[in-house]
Amino acid sequence: MNEEHFWDVIEAAWAPLGGGVNRARRALATRDPGGDVWEMPEFARVESSLKEFLENLAAATGDLSSAELTDLDRVLERKLHDIDRADIHAVTDGSDDGFLYARGLIVALGRAFYTAVAADPRMAVPDGECEEMCYLFDRLHRERYGTHTETGSGITRESCSNPSGWPTS
Repeated sequence: MNEEHFWDVIEAAWAPLGGGVNRARRALATRDPGGDVWEMPEFARVESSLKEFLENLAAATGDLSSAELTDLDRVLERKLHDIDRADIHAVTDGSDDGFLYARGLIVALGRAFYTAVAADPRMAVPDGECEEMCYLFDRLHRERYGTHTETGSGITRESCSNPSGWPTS
């Protein structure tokens, strides 16, 4: 399972929520980064749909093998690690856990939003969070197979762990 498939699974979980929610997600990814995202009705619409998105995502992965869930978790771990950066943290703020959950929201909102934030951290949502996304595939693996995923990646999703994202002075 590769990154392309990962993003396809994310999009498939958003699809049943309808055109309005998906247009709102696109609007978040293409907005003026200087505006207050919390003032946008599109953000409120997307935020209120997160629970259903996560339920759809869990259901969509219901028939995946242990290896397939681990592969999804490995890609998720890499995506969270790659945006573990001081410049993104400066926008989202938060404690170590809060910053992890902010990155969970960035991933949950899909590839377009993730790409927008990676290119311009001002696109991130200050104080926005989606904690459940951070460990979703690991939790599902534990529930279905009785063990945590073992990604074998040698990286971690935890905050401040990406050396290239936190340059030292």
